Amino acid sequence: MRPPAFWWRPPADAGLMAGLLAPLAHIYAAATARRLRRASWHAPVSVLCCGNIGVGGAGKTPLVMDLAQRAISRGRRPAFLSRGYGGRARAGTRVDPSHHTARDVGDEPLLLAHIAPCYAGADRAVSARRAVADGADCLLMDDGFQSPTLHQDLALVVVDGAVGFGNGRVLPAGPLREPVAPALARASGVVIMGRDRQGVAASLPEGLPCFAATLQPDTQTIPRDRPVIAFAGIGRPAKFFDGLAQCGIHPVRCLAFPDHHAYTAAEQARLHRLATQAGACLVTTQKDAVRLNAPLQTEVRTVGLELAWATPAMPERILDLWLGTTQQ
Repeated sequence: MRPPAFWWRPPADAGLMAGLLAPLAHIYAAATARRLRRASWHAPVSVLCCGNIGVGGAGKTPLVMDLAQRAISRGRRPAFLSRGYGGRARAGTRVDPSHHTARDVGDEPLLLAHIAPCYAGADRAVSARRAVADGADCLLMDDGFQSPTLHQDLALVVVDGAVGFGNGRVLPAGPLREPVAPALARASGVVIMGRDRQGVAASLPEGLPCFAATLQPDTQTIPRDRPVIAFAGIGRPAKFFDGLAQCGIHPVRCLAFPDHHAYTAAEQARLHRLATQAGACLVTTQKDAVRLNAPLQTEVRTVGLELAWATPAMPERILDLWLGTTQQ
């Protein structure tokens, strides 16, 4: 499903539909609050969660990848914990990119596992126990801010600066999984991805650390002498298409699919046919590419994301808070 347009309107202009859905939003928020009161398992190693308050992609996966690589540079042994959205593997499954597919473990875990061990499953405590048993000395949760199973020593809320917190309402009246105030009260800090067009930084509680970064598309593999057809099934496909345009790549067609979309054989055949007819190059995200069949994977060009911090001190400060200032 694609998010409705009224989710992204200013709070004062959310519209009639948001008001009509307010009772359901109240029920959803109450259920989330009740779930968060459950007891959590405390891992014997430090746990950092990079999550968000709203639905959709805000840049969590590039963030945890960046922090994991920095932790490795400090001599640490991080492991990723991911729900593995859409996957069917049991909790605590260690992801093997040479064996598993996106249908097994979800798309993000396949990318994460190329950097450090990644464990998929909805129960992060189960995954954490296995990761620690396998030798991890610190843990990174890709999403899971509203998951109660594992205690989070440090929790960063990732916010897309272009849309902020949307209309400020909880599902289904808005894009939020819980109200902003109680969520930020649990957070250790906020990471704003991209230009802060909604004034998020100014609205944060006093004293809550705020970090800033941008996601820069890596388009080196994209040919400049052929037409391009771009497609994406992520939280906000328009962000991917806009990023291409900012790099001087203007696709002749942009095809948007729902987040974590499982591409059918017919859809993949159509993509191939469109590219052939236009003499074009198919371009997509890394997360989308792992959801394609092998023949189309060899045909498409993928665009990775490079994370650039506003200042070099920001990620080091996060690592100090997560791992401590002394190296182990």
